[in-house]
Formats: sequence, structure tokens, C-alpha cells
Amino acid sequence: MKYCFDMSFSRAFMCINVFDGLCILRMGVFLILLLWLLSFGVLSNGLSANASSRPAVVNIGAIFTLDSTIGRVAKIAIEEAVKDVNSNSSVLQGTKLNVDIRNSNCSGFLGLVEATDPTLSSLQFPYFIRTTQSDLHQMTAVADIVEHYGWKEVIVIFLDDDYGRNGLSALDDALAARRCRVSYKAGIPPGDLSRSEIMDILVKVALTESRVIVLHAYPAAGFMVFSVAHYLGMMDDGYVWIATDWLSSALDSASPQRAQTLTETMQGVLVLRQHTPDSERKRAFMARWNNLTGGSLGLSTYGLYAYDTVWLTAHAIDSFLSQGGVISFSNDSRLNSLEGKSQLHLEALVIFDGGPLLLKNILQTEFVGLTGPVKFNSDKSLTLPAYEIINIIGTGLHRVGYWCNYSGLSTVAPETLYSRPPNRSSANQQLNSVIWPGESIKTPRGWVFPNNGKQLRIGVPRRVSYREFVSQVAGTNNFKGFCIDVFTAAVNLLPYAVPYQFVPYGNGRENPSYRASEFDTTGIFDGVVGDIAIVTNRTKIVDFTQPYAASGLVVVAPVRKLNTGAWAFLRPFSRQMWGVTAAFFIFIGIVVWILEHRINDEFRGPPKKQLITILWFSLSTLFFAHRETTVSTLGRLVLILWLFVVLIINSSYTASLTSILTVQQLYSPIKGIETLKDGDDPIGYQVGSFAEHYLSEGIGISKSRLKALGSPEEYAAALRKGPENGGVAAVVDERPYIELFLASQCKFRIIGQEFTKSGWGFAFPRDSPLAIDLSTAILTLSENGDLQRIHDKWLTTSSCSSDNTELESDRLHLKSFWGLYLLCGIACFIALLIYFLQIVNKFRKASPDDVIDGQGSSRSKRLQTLLSLIDEKEDQSRSDRKRRKLERSLSENNGEVDLERDSKRKSSQISDNSFNSRS
Repeated sequence: MKYCFDMSFSRAFMCINVFDGLCILRMGVFLILLLWLLSFGVLSNGLSANASSRPAVVNIGAIFTLDSTIGRVAKIAIEEAVKDVNSNSSVLQGTKLNVDIRNSNCSGFLGLVEATDPTLSSLQFPYFIRTTQSDLHQMTAVADIVEHYGWKEVIVIFLDDDYGRNGLSALDDALAARRCRVSYKAGIPPGDLSRSEIMDILVKVALTESRVIVLHAYPAAGFMVFSVAHYLGMMDDGYVWIATDWLSSALDSASPQRAQTLTETMQGVLVLRQHTPDSERKRAFMARWNNLTGGSLGLSTYGLYAYDTVWLTAHAIDSFLSQGGVISFSNDSRLNSLEGKSQLHLEALVIFDGGPLLLKNILQTEFVGLTGPVKFNSDKSLTLPAYEIINIIGTGLHRVGYWCNYSGLSTVAPETLYSRPPNRSSANQQLNSVIWPGESIKTPRGWVFPNNGKQLRIGVPRRVSYREFVSQVAGTNNFKGFCIDVFTAAVNLLPYAVPYQFVPYGNGRENPSYRASEFDTTGIFDGVVGDIAIVTNRTKIVDFTQPYAASGLVVVAPVRKLNTGAWAFLRPFSRQMWGVTAAFFIFIGIVVWILEHRINDEFRGPPKKQLITILWFSLSTLFFAHRETTVSTLGRLVLILWLFVVLIINSSYTASLTSILTVQQLYSPIKGIETLKDGDDPIGYQVGSFAEHYLSEGIGISKSRLKALGSPEEYAAALRKGPENGGVAAVVDERPYIELFLASQCKFRIIGQEFTKSGWGFAFPRDSPLAIDLSTAILTLSENGDLQRIHDKWLTTSSCSSDNTELESDRLHLKSFWGLYLLCGIACFIALLIYFLQIVNKFRKASPDDVIDGQGSSRSKRLQTLLSLIDEKEDQSRSDRKRRKLERSLSENNGEVDLERDSKRKSSQISDNSFNSRS
């Protein structure tokens, strides 16, 4: 039975033997050459293999390459861990732990226990337990770094064995999940390599487009790659190098002098290092390590994991023995058939019977070690994997951030993030500044055009009409036009040279089709330049640049001039509007008459006079010239609302009539796309345009109504004929074409507004970095005015724009005023309802005999009584009494004032007479 504790994907591994057989704790990628038996049962402790008491000694075995980078560190770490375990009586409770270390000499054993395969899982190997971080997490961290800096393609240089290939596969999957990809894979053959072989590999890498290189190899091959890359100038400005944790382990393990020498050829490289939280125990062990090695050998994270793995094993064995576990073994009958047939003597292997219990104890063991909390998840891997992101600058390693599978990239330690909710948003993904190769602080673009003489194949449509946009120079492969000039100007703004050649497509007899399927440029074109509209189905296949021209579908139709004429004053309102307005004038007059008839003498009299009063009052409100005074509160309320409506109608009518009489009007029966949609007349469109697909699929116009037109001349001819003579009622096309068409065709006009919004852009394969850079260049052209100057050079202004004419604006329709009429109507209804409730209340109180004499049925009398109440003049109403009382009060006050004034005058006269008599 085997317990496999994977401790890295490097070049060493450790085997734990807790029985008279073999159990493997691995720290690397070499295969086991030798299987041996560590018999600690009867031979080691003098106890039977089936004894129930604790053994005096438990022997475990470790197999790894002793002279490897990790092997040298692991050996010391394991030995120190064994000392600490045996000196702690609370761990194994008197049982001594012994580790027998054997050298694998970098050999293999039938492909058994491959140590660096990130695809190894507990599902395939139930007794496989990983005690370091999986390469799946490391490659996810690399992919997150690539995405963070906006790179789309990377090159992977890897060791061409299971370790390298499986790491590459994990990286490929992680990049694909982020819409990135591995553009080139450079495998390094296993074994000893010469410098010339590495140089051949790197020369091929240098000829590719991407400049982001991920190096996943062993230290020996990896250092040679950096040395050759430095010699070839591949460590200069523009390159990006990302090394997996093999490099950080090698540099951490090297002496300071050795590390300084190694880093001279890898300035600006980003390196991953497995993150272990800082702690007092960790710092104490590092000081202890320096005393042990004298500074000749550094401590890497693999040494810390090896130390914690020994403690993990000790805790698990202690629990196993405390639970009554018995160390016993049995032979595997399947191996007995191999006896004498192989020099490996596989029949000597035995199976540990307590495997399930020991496995359970290992997975349930939790403690805090030098690497932080040690705990396993359901996949039998350590929880909360994290990496440090290191930047090699000068002679040191400078940390620029962290990665953890909990929150992604951050500039703070992962353990501080675990108490917060996970946040993987792009705004939260941060790293400190990096010094890139070539001592550049600017983030490299990540790609260049390959220096292999290959030119980009840029497809250009071979247009037949509207050649101002794109046209081929006769007898050459050169092109000219508005679109070509914009592309050339944008390319000239790029900070690098772009070798390209124009490749025409289309038969030259008609405009090429612009269907989305033809924009799949993979393997045909490296880009497409021309009058290409950015629409949804095309963006699913290619990437577009920033639009360099506004576009959108419009309707163009014939128009004719309208003379004002004698009846021009009727044109501001539609017939429906005139009818409803007239009806409301009469309706308001009737409502006010009803509300005022009983109490207002101006609304009483003979029927003829009352009818004239109704008509005069309602019509005079149009000019606010009504003479009749409204007395009732309800009548005044209705009148105020109606006068507000009249004010709005008057203002709108005046404005519309002024426009009709002062500006020459153009008329077209087509009012826009809705008119075409509701009708059945033929509609023209340009050959190859996406307008056909939009009209038929987007808004549901039958294809039988659509007619393809190939040139501006065909546009004009079809529009002049009209639908009755085999032509079309209107043409639907993109605005740039229509504006150019109208420059010389003044009898047609654009009707309505654009009913789609889009633009023209240049198309490139998905995730092409050139699309991003050209978008920036197009924005620069727009900001500095060059884009407008190119437009003015090729696209002339319409000569018809100087005409002081405009399309007939839509008449004022009822839909623009129905809210006002509704409000006024509701007010009238409420006023009438209140009025009739008052009448009904009086009707109930009134006695038919008190109102009218005569014979007849009771029903007839009641009706006569009701009509009499409605028609009769209301006497001694409360309002009248109040008015008379007010008048009397005013009269009395005036009288008192006059008496007082007379009294004062008489007193003054008496005083004057007395004065005169004395004189």
C-alpha cells in the first residue's frame, strides 16, 4: 500500500515506509529505480508484525536525488524534522521515528510514481496525497498574470517529458478560460543538452510574434535557456519572461554569491514562489538553518514542506497507533506469478493491511507548521494554495504581489484576505510596479510582427460602385479611397513597422458580399480593410477596431415641392385634429351652459338666444374674447382648464403655420421605415450590403419586396420609376453611401432618422493585438483632425444642401394633444357629475304638487319636475343672499361715513359763525 505525498514538480521525491514494503512520499519528478524493504517489524523492534503495542521504532524511507537542487535542501530538512519529532514526547509517545534516505540517482522505475504530473489525482490514485501546491494552481496563477497585463498569446518553453507536457496542458487550459492561448510550444528534449541545441530552439522562438515567454523546466536546462537568451538579445526591452517555481527554488537554495551570478542573465524576469506565511517558528527555523549550513545552502519552500511532511506523517502514525492500529502485511497473489521471471523480484513486495485507517488519519490531521496551516480538502490536496510573484532586479528578488485561488492577484498577503469575502473583479486584481527586461518600467506590448519576412495579408473588397470608399488602381494591386487612406494613416501612427500587402477579393463585376461567414479570416487574411459595418453577427467571428466612420441604415425616397396655396392655413392640423378640436369647442360651450344656466342670466332666455350664446361663448374662447361671466365654481374650473388647452393649441398652430408659409416644403408619401414596413411596395438595397439581412430578418419585410441595386445610377432610375412602373418606393442603405448619392441627386431626400446605429471598422482575427493598437491610432486621427481631412478629401458635400427647403414635417396630430383633451374631458365629467348630484338632491326634496299642476301619471310628473328644476332660475341662492348682505353692509358703512362727514362739516360752520360774531 502506498501513501504518496507529492512535494513539488521538481527533481526529487521522498518515500515513506510504514510497513515491510514501500510507501512513497515524493518531492520531484524522477522515477523510482529501486524498491527495497525496510523491515522494522521483528528485525527492528523485536516485536511481531501483528503486535498490538506501540513499536519502539517506526522506520520510514525517503527516495530522492540527493545531489539535486531540492534534494540537498530536503535531506537536511527531513533530518531536522526527525530530530524535532523524536525530542517531542507528545507526538509518538515514546516511539522513535527513523528515516532511511536513499539516492534515486535520477533514474526511473517502469514509469512508476511520476512526481510532477499535475493531472495526478486522488480519483486515479486513492492513496495519493499531495503535500505541496499542484501545478494546476501554479499555471492558473501564470494565466491570471497574462490576463492582468492584457496579453493574449504566450510562448511556452518546457521540458519535453511528462512533467513539462502536463504542466503545459494545465497552462493551456487556464489560458483558454481567459480567451488567451499558447501560440508556440518549444519542447526541450530530456537529458544533457548542448548550448547549440538551446540556441536552435530560441532562434525559432525569436521568429514568432509573441514576446511573452513562460519557462517551465529543470534548473540545469532553465539556466542554460536564460544564458543563451541573454546572448541572443532576448532579454532586452519588449520581452516578457515568466518562470515557474523551479527558478525561485534554485535561487533560494543557492549561496548568495552563486545567486548573484545566476541572476545577471535574467534581469526583469517574473518568478513564482510557493507562498508560506511569515511566523516566529519559520524565522527561528531559518536562523537555525543558517547555523547548520553556514550560508552555503539556502532554504527554499520545498525544505519547509519537507519538514512539515515529516511532522504530518508522525501525527498520522501516532493517531493510527492510538486507535489500535496494527502493523501487519500480506502478500499480493498477483505478484507471485512474477517469481523468477524478473530481476526486480517484485514478488517480494507486500501490502500494508492498515492502509485505509492510516490514510484516514493523514487526511484528518490538522496542525500549524512552518508552511502555515496544514489541512487537506476533498481532493487530498492542501487548502488555500498561494504563490508569491517575484521580480528579479539587480542581485535580489523583489516581491511585486501575491496570487491565491481565493481572490486572485493582490498586493497584500493572502492570509489577510481570507477573512474577507472573495473578490475576483478586474478592479481588485492588482500588482506593484515591475521592472521588465531591458530595465523598462512600461508594460511590454507582448507581441511584435515576426522578423521572418512575412507580410500581413490584408483583404480589400473590389468594389464596383461607390469607388470613393475603396477602389483598385487599374493594372496594380494597389488600392485607394477613403477607407484605404484611413488605414494607412492609422498604421503610420503605430510605434512599430507593420509589413502588409493588400489582397483583393470579389469578382470585379459586382460588389462583393459582406456576409458574416466571409469574415472568418483564419488562414485566408490577417485582416480586412474596407467599408465594413460593425454588426452583431460579424463581431462573433472577428474583432473590429474602433469605428472610423459613423454609419446606420436610412431611407431615401423621391420628394416634391409643396406650394402654400389658398388653403395653407388648414395644413398645420390633421383632419382628425381639426374634428376633435371643433367638437371640443362645442362640448365646452354646452358644459358651461349647463353649469351656468340656473344661476346666470347671461345664459338664459329664449332657446334661439341660448343656442347662439353657446356657440358664441365657445368660439370666442379661441381668442380669449368671451364677454359672458361665469358665476358657478364648477363653470369657472372648466373654463380655466379649457383656456389652458386653447393656449397650447394656439401656440402650436401658429408655429406650424409660420413654418409652412416661410420655408419651402418638400413632400413624400414615405414617412420612414415604419411606412415601408406597413406597406407592400418594393424596396431597394445595395448589392452585398447587410441591409438585405436586416430588412428581411430584423424587421420582417418579405424578401419578395426587396430589390438589389448595384450602383447610384440604378438607385436613381428605380426611384424615378416608382413602384407602379417596376421601380421602388424607397431605397434603404447605409448613410455614407446615401450622402454620396444625394450629392448629385437633388430630387431625393433622406426620410426620417437612422433606424440602426453602427459604424465602419477594420476586421482582424479574434484576439488580434493589432486591432487594439489600430483603435488607439484611429482615436488619435479623430482627435487631431486628420480623420476629418481625409473625409473631406474623398467625400464631397451635397450640392443640394444649399436649397432653402426641408421635408414636410408631420402635421400636428391628435396623438400629440390627447393628454390635454383627456384632462379637460375628465374635468368636464366631474363638474357635470357634481352638478347633477346637486339637482338630484333638490329633486328628492321637492314635491311634484308644489312645482306643477295638472293631471298625468306619477312618472310623467316626476320627469316634468326634474326638467323644471334644471331649467328654472334659482332664487335666493346662498350666493345671492351673501351678495345682497355684502351690498347692504357696504351701503350702511357708506351711510355712516356720510353722516360723520356731515356732522363734522356742520360743527365747522358753527365754529366759524361764533368767531365772526365775536369779531
